[in-house]
Amino acid sequence: MNGEIISLHQWLDTPPGRYLLHWEQDRYDELVADVFGYHALQLGMPRLAGLRANRMPHRWLALGEAQAMILKTSLVADSLTEEYCEESPVPASLHAEPEMLPFPQDSLDLVLLPHVLEDCHDAHAALREVFRVLRPEGRLVVSGLNPYSLWGARHSWARLYRRLGVGGPSFLPPAREFITPGRMRDWLQLLGMEIDSISFGCYKPAVTSTGWLERYEFLDSRGPRWWPALGAAYVIVATKRVQGMRLISPSWRAAPATAPAPAQVPAANRHNDAPS
Repeated sequence: MNGEIISLHQWLDTPPGRYLLHWEQDRYDELVADVFGYHALQLGMPRLAGLRANRMPHRWLALGEAQAMILKTSLVADSLTEEYCEESPVPASLHAEPEMLPFPQDSLDLVLLPHVLEDCHDAHAALREVFRVLRPEGRLVVSGLNPYSLWGARHSWARLYRRLGVGGPSFLPPAREFITPGRMRDWLQLLGMEIDSISFGCYKPAVTSTGWLERYEFLDSRGPRWWPALGAAYVIVATKRVQGMRLISPSWRAAPATAPAPAQVPAANRHNDAPS
């Protein structure tokens, strides 16, 4: 892709973008497959089919106004240039900003936030809104780019060089702020979310060509052992906990067999049975 990248949607067409998308797609497929309920929502990132492995009857993709406009413009440009896109965007079900979701309180069983908070006007407000619409014991899956990684380091150096008037375009897509996994975990815990798991991935260095990415294929198997928290991307799974509330699930274990109680025989009436 030529020229300056102006959106995450465009960046996902680059070699590192496709590499990240493939890793996150696998992680989302694994994490949401066994989450049960009735209503699931994905906010943003239509190139990621985050809910395709989930079996809830009602699943939606919501896009904000800016994302919908970027997606529409990109689709028009792709049709004009006949550019090949390996991952087709998932059609949006509704338009909604993450800070103002059109759902009642305690109504959703699963919410996905793939790279939404990085470009959000108020990330705290968006998390509070997600907490509001999640039902008790509802699940939240958040993914982001890790600034404490080789990708984050190259992005920081590129920003510094650009301020000095030298250097080319940034390596990562534009964002208001890349949030560290530690800060994200703290924000979720302050809301009352319980962290279930944190996954890291994309350990290859910050290179821009497919050939160099293939040469460093071995790092994806060794990175989790050598530097587990330095992956370029992370996915956090959290559950909404409500103080003083506990959901009781039905017990499928068969009740132990017990011997039948002995039949009760009325005692004889001595006055009536006594001989006259």
